Amino acid sequence: MRIPVPRPRSLAGQLFAMQAVLIAVVVAGYALFTYVSDQHQAEDAARRQATAVARSVADSPSVREAIGTADPTARLEPYTLQVQKHTGVDFITIMSPEGIRWTHPVRSQIGKRFLGHIGPAQHGDTFTERHTGTLGASWRTVTPVWKGNRVIGLVSAGIRVEAISQRVQDQVTALLGVAAGALALGAIGTYVVNARLRRHTHGMNAAELSRMHDYHEAALHAVREGLLMLDGQFRVALINDGGQELLGVPSEEGVVGKSVAELGLPAPLTGALLASEPRVDEVHLTADRVLVVNTSPVSGGERRGTVVTLRDVTELQSLMGELDSERGFTQALRSQAHEAANRLHTVVSLIELGRAEEAVDFATAELELAQALTDQVVAAVSEPVLAALLLGKTAQANERGVELVVSEDSRLDDGLLPPSLPARDLVTILGNLIDNAVDAAQGSISARVTVTAYAEGTELVMRVADTGTGVDPAHAELVFQRGFSTKPAGPGGRGLGLALVRQAVTRQEGTLTVAEGAEGGAGGAGGAVFEVRLPLDTGASPAEASGRATVRGDA
Repeated sequence: MRIPVPRPRSLAGQLFAMQAVLIAVVVAGYALFTYVSDQHQAEDAARRQATAVARSVADSPSVREAIGTADPTARLEPYTLQVQKHTGVDFITIMSPEGIRWTHPVRSQIGKRFLGHIGPAQHGDTFTERHTGTLGASWRTVTPVWKGNRVIGLVSAGIRVEAISQRVQDQVTALLGVAAGALALGAIGTYVVNARLRRHTHGMNAAELSRMHDYHEAALHAVREGLLMLDGQFRVALINDGGQELLGVPSEEGVVGKSVAELGLPAPLTGALLASEPRVDEVHLTADRVLVVNTSPVSGGERRGTVVTLRDVTELQSLMGELDSERGFTQALRSQAHEAANRLHTVVSLIELGRAEEAVDFATAELELAQALTDQVVAAVSEPVLAALLLGKTAQANERGVELVVSEDSRLDDGLLPPSLPARDLVTILGNLIDNAVDAAQGSISARVTVTAYAEGTELVMRVADTGTGVDPAHAELVFQRGFSTKPAGPGGRGLGLALVRQAVTRQEGTLTVAEGAEGGAGGAGGAVFEVRLPLDTGASPAEASGRATVRGDA
C-alpha cells in the first residue's frame, strides 16, 4: 500500500500559520509583562495605601484621647472597624508601645501581643514590611502615635497579599479577554489577507511559484514569436526577445514601464496596441517587417492589461506577392495561348483556302508585334529582373484593358544596379506601383499606365503615371498607410500594396512622392504620378557614379 505524501502547505497557508503564531506570541508576551508589572504596581499601591491609613489613624486626636482612657478598646474598636471599612484595608491594629493589641478585626486576638516587628516604630519611625500574621501574609505599615515627644501607642494597617493577588488576577482576566479579542481580530484579518493571497497565487506554495517563474522565463526566451504584455495603463509589463527584435525596440530593461505610445512604432500599429477591443490577425508594417498582430485583453472582473502576439510574415508576404505575380503571368499566358490558338487556326484556314501568301503575312505580322513589344521593353530597361516584370505586367494590363507603356525616357542598363539594392525590393516597389496604377486606370476613357525608369546621378528614378481619377490632396499621405483604399475590398483585401512600397523605399533610404498627372481619365482629373528615388550606392564617388549612369543611359 502506497502511503500518500502530504502536499506542501501553500504559500498563503504558511504565511497564515506564521502570522497566527506571531500574534499569539506577541499577545502572550504582553499579557505576561502586564501581569508582572501589575503585580509590582499593586503591591506598591498596597504599601502606600497601608501607610496612608496608618498615619491618618495615628494622627487622629480621638485616638490619642482614647489611648489615655482606662479602657482604650471600648472606644478604639468601633472606630478602627469603621475606618477599615471605608479605606479598604484588611486590618487596623492599635496597640500599646509594648505591642499589646487594643484593637483587631478578630476580637479574640485583642489583648494579645502583635505578631511582627515594632522596634523601629517604638523609636519613632514609620516602616512597612511583608509579614505573616493571624490573617495570613500581608503588607503592613507600623507607625507611632505621639503625644508631645512621647510615643503613647502604635498603629498598624495592612492589606493581605491574597487580596492584592486577587486584584491583579481580575486585571489580568480582563487583559486576557482583550488579548483574546485582539488575537481573534488578528486571525480574522490574517485569514482575509491570506485568502486574497491564495486567490492570487492559486494556492501554490513557494517552490511551485519558483518553478513556474523558471519555466516562464525559459518559455519567453524560447518562443520565436514576439510576445508583449501591457498593463491596464498600456505600459509595457513584459516583452520577450522575439518581441524586441520584431518591433525594433531596445533591451527589455529600457522598454519595461514605458507606454506603448513612447516606443516610436508606426501610428497604425500603436493604435492597434492601444485598442481596447481584441485584434485578430491584423497585418501591420514596421520599418523593416510585415507583422501579423493579435491582441487579447486580460480581465478578472476589471481590465488588467493586454497580451499581444507578433508573427513575422515579411518573407511570406513577399512570397505571396511573387505568387500573385506568377498567377497573373499564368493568366496572361493562358489568354495568350488562347489568342495564339485563334491565330494558328486563322493561318491554317488561310492555307487550306489556298491563300498561303496571306497566311505568311498574317503570321509574320503577329510575330513582329510581339517582338516589337519585347524589343521596346528590353531596349529601355535591359536590367533582367525589371524587364521581366514589365513584360509580365504589360500582358496583365492588356488583359484588363489597360495599355502599359514604357516611356522613351527610360534607360536602365544591365549591371547598373548595385548588390545593396536587392531585386526583391525592386519587384515589390515597381510591381505594386504598376498594380495600383492599373487599378486606377481601368475603366477610364484612355486607360493607360506609363512607366519610366532611369538613373539620374547617384539615384535610381522609377515613375508610374496613370490616367485614373488621381489622388485627393487630402489623402496624399493616407494612401501609403496600411488599410487605406478608395476601392472596395477584394478577396485578398486592399490597402497593403502602397504601404509595402513605402516600407521598401524607407528600408533603402529613398523617397516616395505622389503628384497629380497631366493626363486625365474618365473623371476629368489628371491621374496620379508616383515617383520613387533610390540611392545607387555603388561605392564610387558621386561624380563617377553620375558619369557611369549617364554613359550607360546614353548607350
